Amino acid sequence: MSLSIYSIDLAKHSFSIHGEDTNGNTLIHKTISRAKVLTFFANLPPAIVGMEACGSSHYWARELTKLGHTAKIMASKYVAPFRTGAKNDLNDAVAICVAVTRPSTRFVKIKSAEQQSILMLHRARDNWVHERTALLNQIRAVMAEFGIIAPKGRHALQANIGHVLEDAENQLPDLARAILADCYDHLLSINQRIADQERCFDMLVNHSNNAQKIMKVAGVGPITATVVIASIGKGEQFDKGRDFAAWLELVPTQYSTGGKPRLGRITKKGDKYLRTLLVHGARAAITNIGNKTDRLSLWCKGLVERRGLKRAIVALAAKNARIIWSLLRNDTEYQVAV
Repeated sequence: MSLSIYSIDLAKHSFSIHGEDTNGNTLIHKTISRAKVLTFFANLPPAIVGMEACGSSHYWARELTKLGHTAKIMASKYVAPFRTGAKNDLNDAVAICVAVTRPSTRFVKIKSAEQQSILMLHRARDNWVHERTALLNQIRAVMAEFGIIAPKGRHALQANIGHVLEDAENQLPDLARAILADCYDHLLSINQRIADQERCFDMLVNHSNNAQKIMKVAGVGPITATVVIASIGKGEQFDKGRDFAAWLELVPTQYSTGGKPRLGRITKKGDKYLRTLLVHGARAAITNIGNKTDRLSLWCKGLVERRGLKRAIVALAAKNARIIWSLLRNDTEYQVAV
């Protein structure tokens, strides 16, 4: 039996809902309050419910799934072509209802609350790292204003701040010294927060066989392993490893017409955080190849010679993405090819 189709234009307080039966007849087309959403769907027989990907979409998808409905999340780019008339919430709901039925629409896998919690940990750490970088740059600039040139590097700068504060001969005014001391205390606090969060990553890896499995791949550590597990689970949403690499935008863009394939550059779309981790991991792996003679190391060395270091780094990141998908999807162990 075919299911009726409903769509929700998600918001904070007012939710626009559109529904159609199997014959395309409109069942509902109105806006209701947040408090009435779950009650409304609890009184409906099982149906397909579509929604755009946004900050609360995974929560609503989980709640609707508990009620027996089939929740589907899609990116807004699949909805926009089907919007007719003015841009408003009800018209968006109609467009979502159309887009959810199209065979070409790609849907976002619903994340569990545990996956979202791990991603929240990653976002918090990333925020603290950015704040630490900004604070270090501020400290470096303030010291330069008084003729004190800080050494290069984060660790060298942190070690130098204490000496600057204790040096009574550097002619640093008392007010400036007090502010610099406050900045230094805040820096130590941020360092402690980052260290605590990184210990959380180690704990998560110890309780995840899949994370331990993909950490055997060159350039993949606890941070990358945990964010991969939280982002894609076992990778069932991808048909092959190249699809995962393409989702991360680690493959060239294609503009082909008239039977002439044209490949361009990689873009900055996709999951920027995960792509950055894979690229940095690949850079670390390539720069530490040394005299290794396994098949992957020889492939990397040859690629560096032919195409240069930066292209080789991105190529290894794309290869690692495909390897990670294969390990998760096929439940296999990573073995270094000799």
